[in-house]
Amino acid sequence: MPVSQSVPEGVDPSVPNVARMYDYFLGGKDNFASDRAAAEQVMRTFPATALSAQENRAFLRRAVRFLVDSGVRQIVDLGSGLPTQGNTHEIAPEARVVYVDHDAVVCAHARALLAGSQVKVLQADVREPDALLDGLRGLIDFDEPVGFLMLCLLHFVPDEPAYDLVKRLHEASAPGSHLVISHAIDPKPDLTPDALEVYRRSTAALNLRTHAGISAFFEGYELVEPGLVLPKEWRPDGPVDGPPAPGYAGVGVKR
Repeated sequence: MPVSQSVPEGVDPSVPNVARMYDYFLGGKDNFASDRAAAEQVMRTFPATALSAQENRAFLRRAVRFLVDSGVRQIVDLGSGLPTQGNTHEIAPEARVVYVDHDAVVCAHARALLAGSQVKVLQADVREPDALLDGLRGLIDFDEPVGFLMLCLLHFVPDEPAYDLVKRLHEASAPGSHLVISHAIDPKPDLTPDALEVYRRSTAALNLRTHAGISAFFEGYELVEPGLVLPKEWRPDGPVDGPPAPGYAGVGVKR
């Protein structure tokens, strides 16, 4: 049933939302007409957008399995987006999972889907790390390793709050904690302004970064092999083929 059948208080369905647009890219139905129109406009500029979303989801599955294999039993999925198939708690059922998102629709759907489970949902803005950390302290143990997932999140956060967020989480976490990032890059500078304008009219503007800019988020972490690479090239389950999606992904561990 499309999300348009139930609109949480305070949500304007006429404004495209990046979480609901991502849901549309993945083939989901939890989106409004404004989200679908904006997503279609982005895909006209970047036809590989849906492929990129799928590759990002596949990277999530492999990265979460890696965290679990590394002994991490607490995972915070920041900017988690709308619940879909292959959620973090389904990949790591033995871990304590906290989904964090700022969007009211995301949190309402997540709480409804996860009612009665041990998974927690926290509505918080990553641009306000003090409030975010206060909320997390009641849900996880910062004296134990934590896996922080930031998939397709940081390119929606401007430089100063984005780097500050990662730094604050690094400072608050124990050795053995992991940072998982996937981040879009600018593959076609001559076409990018069209896509950027779509996101400027949505709930979050894009902040595309270079490989060096994304690598800087891992300061204080040791990048695990194969480093910061195309999402499909990060420890693939099988042969890697097809066109690459425009972005990078990596996992770091705090020693």
